[in-house]
Amino acid sequence: MTFPRPNLAHLFKYHPPQTDMEIERYRRIREAGKVFAQVILNETPGCADQSVALRSVREAVMWANASIALNGDPLTPPS
Repeated sequence: MTFPRPNLAHLFKYHPPQTDMEIERYRRIREAGKVFAQVILNETPGCADQSVALRSVREAVMWANASIALNGDPLTPPS
């Protein structure tokens, strides 16, 4: 099985929000991540596992934001 080659110029450029709706989507994702991270801090002991859990929330927020920025398609720039 072969995979399509990614468009690196598209993947690694800055993708500013295009609409007020996009800005709001980013805000809601960040806020939800922050709330979940606070629950993790409040309900778990400070340890390596807690650190991984918090890092994973940050990573989930990053990937969710990337899906918005790339409009769900990391290979093809929007036309």
